[in-house]
Amino acid sequence: MTVARHERLRRGGLAILEICAVAALYYGSGRLGLLQQLVRGQVTPLWPPTGIALASLLLRGRRIWPGIALGAFLVNAPLGPSPPAVLVIVAGNTVAPLCSYWLLRRSRFRRELDRLRDALALIFLGAFTGMLVSATIGSGTLALAGALKAADFWPTWSVWWTGDAMGVLVVAPVLLVLRSARPLNAPLSRWVEGLLLLAATLLVGFLETGHTPLLFLGFPLLIWAAFRFQLAGAAPCALAVSTYAIIAATRGTGPFAGQDLLADMITLQAFNGSSSLTALLVGAAVSERNSTQREIARACGQLAEMVARIAAGGRQPPLRDDDGDGHGHGHGGTREEHGGRSRRPA
Repeated sequence: MTVARHERLRRGGLAILEICAVAALYYGSGRLGLLQQLVRGQVTPLWPPTGIALASLLLRGRRIWPGIALGAFLVNAPLGPSPPAVLVIVAGNTVAPLCSYWLLRRSRFRRELDRLRDALALIFLGAFTGMLVSATIGSGTLALAGALKAADFWPTWSVWWTGDAMGVLVVAPVLLVLRSARPLNAPLSRWVEGLLLLAATLLVGFLETGHTPLLFLGFPLLIWAAFRFQLAGAAPCALAVSTYAIIAATRGTGPFAGQDLLADMITLQAFNGSSSLTALLVGAAVSERNSTQREIARACGQLAEMVARIAAGGRQPPLRDDDGDGHGHGHGGTREEHGGRSRRPA
């Protein structure tokens, strides 16, 4: 009885620690995301907490949802516009990743993201569909509370949905990759190539955030990372490229210069969606191809082993009968084997 009670206490304490950790990560990433806010100091084109929330649910299960709610409350409470509105927004921020989690579980999603169907599920179910909940509830609450004008509803909704969806697309894969990453096992040549990819990403980021519209330079990096490092390289690279695009959008430079908020969000959503699609789909396709090649090699090895065993069995000496004449029972005494005639003594 005492051992069982201690085990329950240990599990309960572990669950509380996980909930507090999720709340802290949600709050910290939320404050970081608000640095690039575009509407009311509250709506941002990249909302990392949604990616953290969904990845936490996928890794630890539904039991950590109070951490999501607590983190959302800590982020939104100082922003207003009123306590009831804050509670409704917090509910939307909590329900949205839970809906995404439910949709992914229904689609038999695998956290390794090593299949093309898993990448498609994360994009269209986890990001684009699930985040409709938080964007609609949040924007509608601000409009009903009088914090938004009627004409600002759809621009605000577009920014909210874009930010939440991008948080899932660019943050959740990174966290899922970190769970299974084994960088210390990589050879030196792999480390050198990874450092070259990092240097190229930083250089492209400097060019993307300038006044010249050079956002397309990120796509060769995404393809390079996906082919050579699969999701382990494609996910962080997509996060970096999307961050550069958001910085350019908030500064109004490059392709975002001279446009209104809705046009900026359409451009930003199209670019970030395309970059995330490229990274996830190519990375998953390459992982699936590598897995298929390993299965084929394993099957060929098993087949070669079976052939070797059969060949070794064929070289064994024939079985001897009880008389020791080297023939099996029933041989050497039938009519058919002696021309159809039986041998009789004269």
